[in-house]
Amino acid sequence: MTVTSNSLRSFAAGIFIATSLIGAVYLFGPSEAKSTGKEEPAKVEKVSEDEMVKKLTSKGYVIHTEDQWNKQLSAMNEKQDEKATDKKEENTDGKVIYKTMLTVSSGMTSIDVGNALEKANIINSGLDFYKEVEKRGLENDLRPGTFEVESGMSTDEIISTIFK
Repeated sequence: MTVTSNSLRSFAAGIFIATSLIGAVYLFGPSEAKSTGKEEPAKVEKVSEDEMVKKLTSKGYVIHTEDQWNKQLSAMNEKQDEKATDKKEENTDGKVIYKTMLTVSSGMTSIDVGNALEKANIINSGLDFYKEVEKRGLENDLRPGTFEVESGMSTDEIISTIFK
């Protein structure tokens, strides 16, 4: 099949006309899609704040204002700080031993555990603890729970207590 200049011009003119029609519909057509009228339009119900709270609490949700939420967070942080409060005991040779109850929750990493142990004066460096755990390949074997650890324990004992 040979392409003549007239057939090429006709094809280009057809493309130009089709593009012009599509552009005109896009620019001058309706700005919103309209429904076919078969389905019922959604009714928008204005609900007051009190009604929203009642509906949500009836479904089991707990609703707090921002002030209530901040108070609850601060109380929870204080409670965790009390749990992590160190107990000092005098050893027979006069050396101070720190004991703490370490709570490991799911989602914590070995870095978090190392930092908590450092904060509780159980170990000297949380970073060194993390590096030791990583060297042993146990960073994914953290066991959730509450563990009693003390500063007199070796790194091996602490790792065997907290990790699987």
